[in-house]
Amino acid sequence: MNAALYKHMVKAQAKTIISYSVGSAFYIALIAGVYPSLADSKAINHYLQQLPDELLKVFNITGMGNLLEFIAGEYYGLLFILIGSIYCITAANQLMARPIDRGWMAYLLATPNSRRTIAFTQALVLLTGLAAIVILTTAAGFAADAWFVADDALDAERFLIMNAIGFLLFFAISGYSFFFSAIASDEKRALSLSGGVTVLSYSLDLIGKLAEKAEWLRYGSIFAAFEPGKIAQGQAEWLPVSLLLLAIGALGYTVGISFFSKRDLPL
Repeated sequence: MNAALYKHMVKAQAKTIISYSVGSAFYIALIAGVYPSLADSKAINHYLQQLPDELLKVFNITGMGNLLEFIAGEYYGLLFILIGSIYCITAANQLMARPIDRGWMAYLLATPNSRRTIAFTQALVLLTGLAAIVILTTAAGFAADAWFVADDALDAERFLIMNAIGFLLFFAISGYSFFFSAIASDEKRALSLSGGVTVLSYSLDLIGKLAEKAEWLRYGSIFAAFEPGKIAQGQAEWLPVSLLLLAIGALGYTVGISFFSKRDLPL
């Protein structure tokens, strides 16, 4: 890693990282804040009971028995995934594909640093932002529970596991996004590849949840590894999926850095 480059790029990405982190923290705090007023609502509980099981599965809604189950369905089931995925795709593009496409990478390569060092440093900047988003979200969840919810403390262990697996999901997404950004000839192509794979993966998971006969499609989606509803209920086997997501992300970064170190760059 090059410390000077790392500091410079973190500063350059600071506004993006802060906006995503604060936005994620705000949403989880807002959702936790409205929980007390909804928890005892018979109308809402009755409404949830009337919804099809497939729809509940899609959004990871397991009920309103406690705060963790509520935020698992209302936040982690969709918004958290959306915020993290967009950050991974756009940040990878800004750190790798854009400098290559616009010629900025030539200035970095003119410094006495190897291509591997430059690519590895850019990868660390991407992961720093991702870690900041998840850490602030986790902290906001605990803070909101302490401030807004009486006698309903979050199950700390399950909440931490939920966020840890969420981080690993985004680690995997950022891994293949980084890979596409390192090999693409221009940033539009990198965005198309990263976004296309992510949308396809989410669609496979969605279809697999909606149609029982198509459930096998979920095996082709990394989003199937993140089931916040089951984590909230203590029913998720988190270790195997964690290792899988870790392997996907590590492979994406490793191959991306290796390819970048050998490819011919446009002048």
